[in-house]
Amino acid sequence: MGEAEQQESEQTAPERGTSERVASERAPSGQAASERGASGQAASEGFASEAAPSGQAASERGALPGPVAEIAAGYAFEGPALDLGAVLWDGACHADAPVRIPLPVLNRHGLVAGATGTGKTKTLQLIAEQLSAQGVPVFLADVKGDVSGVSAPGEDGAKVRERAAQVGQEWTPTGFPCAFYGLGGLGPGVPVRATVTSFGPVLLSKVLQLNRTQEQSLGLIFHYADAKGLELVDLKDLRAVVAFLVSDVGKPELKGIGGLSTATAGVILRALTTFEQQGAGGFFGEPEFDTSEFLRTADDGRGTVSVLELPAVQRQPQLFSTFLMWLLADLFHDLPEVGDLEKPKLVFFFDEAHLLFTGASKSFLESITQTVRLIRSKGVGVFFVTQTPKDVPADVLAQLGNRVQHALRAFTPDDAKALKATVRTFPESAYDLEEVLTSLGTGEAVVTVLSERGAPTPVAATRLRAPESLMGPVDPAALDAAVKGSPLYGRYAQAVDRESAYERLAADEAARTAEAARAEAAKTEARAAGTTRARAPEEEPSLVEQVVGSGMFKSLARSVGTQLGREISRSLFGTARRRR
Repeated sequence: MGEAEQQESEQTAPERGTSERVASERAPSGQAASERGASGQAASEGFASEAAPSGQAASERGALPGPVAEIAAGYAFEGPALDLGAVLWDGACHADAPVRIPLPVLNRHGLVAGATGTGKTKTLQLIAEQLSAQGVPVFLADVKGDVSGVSAPGEDGAKVRERAAQVGQEWTPTGFPCAFYGLGGLGPGVPVRATVTSFGPVLLSKVLQLNRTQEQSLGLIFHYADAKGLELVDLKDLRAVVAFLVSDVGKPELKGIGGLSTATAGVILRALTTFEQQGAGGFFGEPEFDTSEFLRTADDGRGTVSVLELPAVQRQPQLFSTFLMWLLADLFHDLPEVGDLEKPKLVFFFDEAHLLFTGASKSFLESITQTVRLIRSKGVGVFFVTQTPKDVPADVLAQLGNRVQHALRAFTPDDAKALKATVRTFPESAYDLEEVLTSLGTGEAVVTVLSERGAPTPVAATRLRAPESLMGPVDPAALDAAVKGSPLYGRYAQAVDRESAYERLAADEAARTAEAARAEAAKTEARAAGTTRARAPEEEPSLVEQVVGSGMFKSLARSVGTQLGREISRSLFGTARRRR
């Protein structure tokens, strides 16, 4: 770009907050999502304006400054894509330079980060809407209770119209098909429960905040229960097995595989008791939720947005973040390998992701990394939502190809250090990212995604679109009606407590007590009758003989066939494959 042309570009740059015309030459995606614009508030001053001239790209787009034309060219995808917004440069928003994500690369995972109040939740809502419109199911965790509005049309207003005009968005109020869930029946939503057996020892250790040694001991307990066919449906089942294994009768059962100290068993039992006192007992039990429900589409072909309502458990962050990981691990178990698809089977948004990694054991982090790495080939995309990229371990962060970074604050030395670390995670760009990231307004973000060829796109400061659904919670009565009108409500609403480890061990204990009473009665009778010949004492049957010979065992064996008595197959996180 020549000097005169550069001066002309700077002189004609529009004022902050003014509307830009919509360019007639949009990228030929042929999709409705690409024909819509984006939204955002006025950009902060101070964005860098120095960049290498783009030559041909600038001349083809005419009004676009050279760096903007070069950035826009990096987002001109030919296939279906989601519109995020429009490029911000030197304080101006360029509606004819859209920023987009190709639909096929959404299974390459992503990160939505930013300080509190910068618009992360609305970004999730924006992406979820467009995915649903493209027929892709979405899972969202609603921690604060304000995502339920995705089911209702948005409210028109001056701010919405202003933002739409700034980025060339044809804003239309639209509601999207939603299903609402709640952990263990707490709060509104179809109850989501898991059996203890399915949840596994690694995830449960994270919830109970056990150390490495205690986690290994819990794994030993699960191993014993799996091998003996003792189904751990709820927490009382696990408590019963732990108590049995440290009893005089149960101690010999673990000698061959390492044993369990009374002190460690006591720690685990106390942790379970505290956990139940916090009201978490209802999260474990039956009917166990089938995560394939998240893959549903509506009758009109749009993807269902599954919203897990978490306000009732937001004071138990370790619990709900670990439960989210169980949902993801369960999906990983059940879905077949499909490779790269034209669009993902599901996009899973993992909100408050930093809670998942805080205090995580080495085995837990390794399992997360492996899950994220491998679930892509099963057609599932995962977006982690947190405050800064440093909240996510490096091995996981390296697999997140799509990045939407909202504003960061640098009020303290630690904040400044986090800012510099965040900047280093982005490719080289024409922006001064340290300055841009601290001056972005609400609803603005720095974006880089993967192109259709899998290469990173240019870094783009972006003013984001306005969601077309309601930006806030729906009326509680409407939410309750939607939950009770769901076809899944009758299937999962009522908890079931069937025979499992607790009942079986209690029955075996009762049988041993009765047998001992009968033996004592026989001895007393013999002495009374003047029996002179001493009877040889009969050898007490082992626990295995008692369990296998009991009527309960035989009944349960008939109900589950050859699976019982065979150790349960476990995969990542020690979670178990369920028999559906």
